[in-house]
Amino acid sequence: MTHPTPAPAPHTLLDDDPLHRRDARGAAEHAHLEALLRCWLRETHTEVTAGPLRITLPTAGLTLLTEVTHRSPTGWHRFGPVRLEGPGGPLGATADPVTAVALLSTEAAVRGGSRPGGVPAGEIADLVERTAESVRRVTAFIGHRRTRPEPAADGFLDAEQALILGHLHHPAPKSRDGISDHDAAAFSPELRGSFRLHWFAADPAVVSHDAVAGAPSLAGRDTVALLSDLAEHRLDDGRILVPAHPWQARDVLHRPRVAALIASGALEPLGERGPAWWPTSSLRTVYRPGAPVMLKLSLGLRLTNSRRESTRTELKRGLEINRLLDAGYAGSTFRAHPGFAITRDPAWLAVDEPGRPEGPAVTGLDVAVREVPDGIDALRCLVGLVAPRPGLGRSALGDLVAGLGGADAAARWVADYTDRVLVPMLHLYAATGIGLEAHQQNTLVRLDARGRVTGAVFRDNQGYYLAASHLPELLKLSGADSSTLAVVDDAIVDDRLSYYLLRNQALSVVGCLAVDGLADERDLLAVLAGRLRAALPALAEAGPDGDRLARRWLAADTLPCKGNLLTRLHGIDEVLAPLDAQSVYLDAPNPLQEATA
Repeated sequence: MTHPTPAPAPHTLLDDDPLHRRDARGAAEHAHLEALLRCWLRETHTEVTAGPLRITLPTAGLTLLTEVTHRSPTGWHRFGPVRLEGPGGPLGATADPVTAVALLSTEAAVRGGSRPGGVPAGEIADLVERTAESVRRVTAFIGHRRTRPEPAADGFLDAEQALILGHLHHPAPKSRDGISDHDAAAFSPELRGSFRLHWFAADPAVVSHDAVAGAPSLAGRDTVALLSDLAEHRLDDGRILVPAHPWQARDVLHRPRVAALIASGALEPLGERGPAWWPTSSLRTVYRPGAPVMLKLSLGLRLTNSRRESTRTELKRGLEINRLLDAGYAGSTFRAHPGFAITRDPAWLAVDEPGRPEGPAVTGLDVAVREVPDGIDALRCLVGLVAPRPGLGRSALGDLVAGLGGADAAARWVADYTDRVLVPMLHLYAATGIGLEAHQQNTLVRLDARGRVTGAVFRDNQGYYLAASHLPELLKLSGADSSTLAVVDDAIVDDRLSYYLLRNQALSVVGCLAVDGLADERDLLAVLAGRLRAALPALAEAGPDGDRLARRWLAADTLPCKGNLLTRLHGIDEVLAPLDAQSVYLDAPNPLQEATA
């Protein structure tokens, strides 16, 4: 069934769309209100229809009023102005997100949250504070981008800098607990910041490192020599150069373990060295055009739900994946999908605390070396493509697809995306049991000169699940007695991939193109479903029960979804939490069931 194409999205500053209003603060506040409403509606299982929306809050005796201006099966709803009403009538012209998050969080806590024991004390106040901070930051980002809309000269970097609003289903998407406004100018990709790395000199006795022999990006060097070259600095006394993010370098000085290493002479802060690097969308992975590698650094800032410091397991995981790929473990996937690749993390280095019988401690001074993918000029992170651009028009993806021309341009792009980005990841899982935590930020889309999808690259050294049923096969190939991958029951991996691959990643393409007015969302869902059906035979051949997950997506009435509001209210750090309790997950309607509605 074909549906009429909606009107084009706004391309100029328009006060009738609160997200595109001239006032940067007003646009930032509305963006947070929309994200909060999306969280609430999904996490309370509220059915959404176009038109007026009332959210009653019995605990406070108040009501939030708005209009659903774009109802989205994938959850990318758009809303009109949000108002707060009490028993006596409206309370001011519009609601503000800080008040709204306090009210909705309190209501969620009274309902018991989602776990036994309810919402821990202090978490509501923490979320309110972080939402206020996030609003301030997004206000600055919107204002900066409107006065400097010119793209970066490097197309890859420009996409990394495009995430102005942050996660569209998170109540405090740009909270960065502990970073000053002065530092934000240098450390924020949204402000097009750059900075020199801070370097430490470390006694070899307190450093561990490893590398994949023969890794092309190392060019015959070990990790120590590579880092010395990147620092453009030499030490003649045998000590090892260790890079750190400038924020991290200051913070670790106050940690007792690091302070003790400095006091003993085993570690010395050297200050800034070498050329400038640019933060990517993750903030802690840094990129320099022309450099042979990127560097993934630990960063103790609390970003969304977690502090981003690497564990030793994650550092080793990058090398294990590299060695498995070299041994041909995923060979059938790459043969079937030659446009698909996995970025290698072929080396790591970390400062240890000596004399610990239980093994080295995490000091927060570590680095994973990441290869620069071939043809990086043609790669764009998905999160940058689909990110809204308040006051500047459609998303980058919307502009790209509109430029292709033709009434079916959006449908063709979704079909290519499904075939060349989503299906290869499903094939990898079917063939090897490796599930990729391929959310929007970890997914790089390869584009041709016209903007059509030709392939994809996955990047991360953390986000690898392994279905337990495949562990014996993997260990037989590796010759090891254990794996650093996150080994969990097959059913848990299925659930996580249903969120990361389908909801967070592929459906963002559908939702974005529909919001941008380029197609009806149900038509695009039908295209996605059709391409998944076409892939079923090849997935079935890839491995035992290899089409299981795709068939579930096509048939299930509900699928797992992460609830970021409840995850935040329960104070869960997703990096440290057990895999089976990593976040608050809930079942939500499967958008693919609306494909033929």
